[in-house]
Amino acid sequence: MNTPDIVYLFSYGTLQDRNVQISSFGRELADRPDALPGYAQTLLAIGDPKVVEISGKTHHPVVRPSANPADEVAGTVFEITQQELLAADEYEVSDYKRVHVTLKSGIDAWVYIAA
Repeated sequence: MNTPDIVYLFSYGTLQDRNVQISSFGRELADRPDALPGYAQTLLAIGDPKVVEISGKTHHPVVRPSANPADEVAGTVFEITQQELLAADEYEVSDYKRVHVTLKSGIDAWVYIAA
């Protein structure tokens, strides 16, 4: 059940990485598989050296809405606090924006997509 302080965050990329979670949230997040329908995934070059250092990667996945309704992006959904959502905002670079979506499971969640 969704309490006021708990939100759902869908991740298809580096937020699934244990080191990124520890650095951003101070803990490893519990997750469960889900998917984001109507989106397609590509890679994005990351210019922020701090984010590259935390993730260990110079290119991160990014999703964009797709014209093909059969497209979907596999990932995981996390149950986090509002404060942790703000920490995720700090981690994500300006090439991403946070939007509210409905996942394949029916869960309403936040996700970072191409800005």
